[in-house]
Parts: sequence; structure tokens; C-alpha cells
Amino acid sequence: MVFGLIPPGLAVRDQPAAVRSPMLVLLVLLGAGYAVLVTWPRNRAVRPGVFVALLVAALGLHSYLLDGGAAMLVVSLPQFWIFGGGARRAIALTAAGTAAVLAGDLAQDLPRVAAGGNLVAALVGCAAGILGGLLVRRIERRGDERAAELGAELDDARLELARAHQRQGAAEERERIAREIHDTLAQGFASIVALAEAARSGLATDPDASARQLTSIERTARENLAEARVLVGSATRPPGSVARTLRRALDRFAEDTGVRVTADLPDVDCDQPTRIALLRCTQESLANVRKHAAASAVGVVLTRRPDGVELEITDDGRGFAVADSRGFGLDGMRRRLAELGGELTVTSAPGDGTRVLAAIPLDREG
Repeated sequence: MVFGLIPPGLAVRDQPAAVRSPMLVLLVLLGAGYAVLVTWPRNRAVRPGVFVALLVAALGLHSYLLDGGAAMLVVSLPQFWIFGGGARRAIALTAAGTAAVLAGDLAQDLPRVAAGGNLVAALVGCAAGILGGLLVRRIERRGDERAAELGAELDDARLELARAHQRQGAAEERERIAREIHDTLAQGFASIVALAEAARSGLATDPDASARQLTSIERTARENLAEARVLVGSATRPPGSVARTLRRALDRFAEDTGVRVTADLPDVDCDQPTRIALLRCTQESLANVRKHAAASAVGVVLTRRPDGVELEITDDGRGFAVADSRGFGLDGMRRRLAELGGELTVTSAPGDGTRVLAAIPLDREG
């Protein structure tokens, strides 16, 4: 708009003062009004309606004083659509601006207007402005509709993503609880069943051993109760030394099974998740020895490495084909260690015993 006011301003330089002065005043008012409207859209001094009305009047005066205003009409057409406030008002303002240009020409010289090209240029500019404005509005409307569709699709995608995250979180929580139940309560109940069977069979022949087994059953049941309370969140697991924790589990295993256990358990400093992971790996390995290995000896070595801690559990049992192994226990240990950035290595073969190596880094990020 500002650049569109420059040609009329240059055109009036050589005009008489009676023409030059009002035109310059009008052009200055238009430029100032446009600047104020664009810079402060919410101002109360120059409203869009006031500006477009002034523009229509300027077109008529320009056409009257300078003998033709089709060029300025063409420059002004976009302003009617920008500040008109709607398609119908923009069309009406375009027609009013065209009529003002033609009225100025007619007031100056009717025969010249009828014979000249300014009339045709004004009418063509009016038609082109209306059609162009309608086309732009249609494109804008389609763009808005498409933006609304994309916004709705984005909202749906976000909702579905949130639901997927919720489902994933629920699945991960179910898996975590299942793993904890398997590693704690299920192992404890399996131990209770085995001890109860042994105690029942020895009541008549070895009451002292049966009494010890009943004591172990009571102790295991209490530990299972404590683990259940931790699982449901009504209690917390007290911190402690990983060496002492593993030693208690090994002593219980040796007492319950009679299997000879040798252990090298230095007091390694590690966090609570690492302690729990090492304990669960030990419990699962010992449960597998109890149920499947038929071993006579078990060895456990805890080692502090520069980059982490390693737990090695070996037995002299019957062994198994690792590639053919199926079950929740080994997979659960692998997942538990993977959550801590660690890994599980199982080495075994039929008749050669089993070696389980759990490695966990201690300098984990986060």
C-alpha cells in the first residue's frame, strides 16, 4: 500500500497547487492511516472501516483531480479484502471504489471517459479484484479446513499414542509383577511344598529333621508374607549388605536341600536395584538347582569389577541344553538385568553342570 501511494505522489508534483495540495494531504492521510492500522490493529482512532472508507474517497478524488484513477484502484483492491471484514463487504467496497473512480472521471469529462480506456481498465480491475479475492478466500477456506482436519488427526494420534503408552505401561507393570511373583512368592511356595513333603515323610523316622523342616516352612512363609506386602506397596524392602543378603539365601538353600555350598562373597557396595537383581538371580538359580540339577555342590562368587559387579553361580548337576531351555525363570533374569544395563550368560551342557554369570554395570546413567 505504501509503495502504491508513491506514483500518485510523484504525479502531482507538476500539478497546480489547487490539485497538488489536496492530493498530498489525502495521500499522507492514507499512508498514516495504513501505518497506524497495521502497527496497532486494535487502536480506536483508525478502524478498518474508517480506513477503507477513506480509501474509497481517495480513489474518487484522485480520479477527479488527476483525470483517471484505474491504476490506483488496482493497487487498492487488496486492501478491501484485507480490511473489509468479509467477502460480501469486500465485494461491495471493490464496487464502491470502482464507482468512485468512474464518478471522478465522469465529473471531470463524460465524453472522454466514454471514449477512453480508463473505464475499461477500472471495470476489468474491479472484476479481476473480485474474482481474485474470491479465489484467495476459497484457498484460505480450504487451507483452514485442511488445517482443522490435520489438527483433528493430530489430536486423534495424540490420544491413541497416550492410550498406547497407557497399555504399554500396564503391560510392563503386569510383566514386572509377574516376574516378582515368580522370583519371590512362587519360589517360596515351591520351597514350602518341598519342605512339607519332606517333613511329612520323615515324621516317623526322623522327627528332628522334620522339626527343622517345619521351622524352615514357617520362616519361608513369613518371608513370602513380607514379599507380598512389598508387592502391594504396604511395606518397603529394608536396605542391607548384598553379601549378607546372598549369604542368608545360600544358608537357607543348604539347610533345606543338604547341597554343599561354597561362597566367596565380598561386601560389594551397590545400590538397591542391583542388590535386588543379584538376589533374584541367586534365588532363581538355586531354585533351578533344587528342581532340575540334582547337584551335590554349588559355588557362588561375587566379584567387583572396574565397570560393575559380577555374580557367578555354578553347580555340578546334570546340566541341560541352553538352546532348548524354555521357561519364565531365565527370561525373567535376562529382562531384569537388561533393565539395569546388565546381561546374563548361561553355560551348560548335559552332564557338565551349569554356570550362570550375571554382570551389572554400577556406573549407569540416570
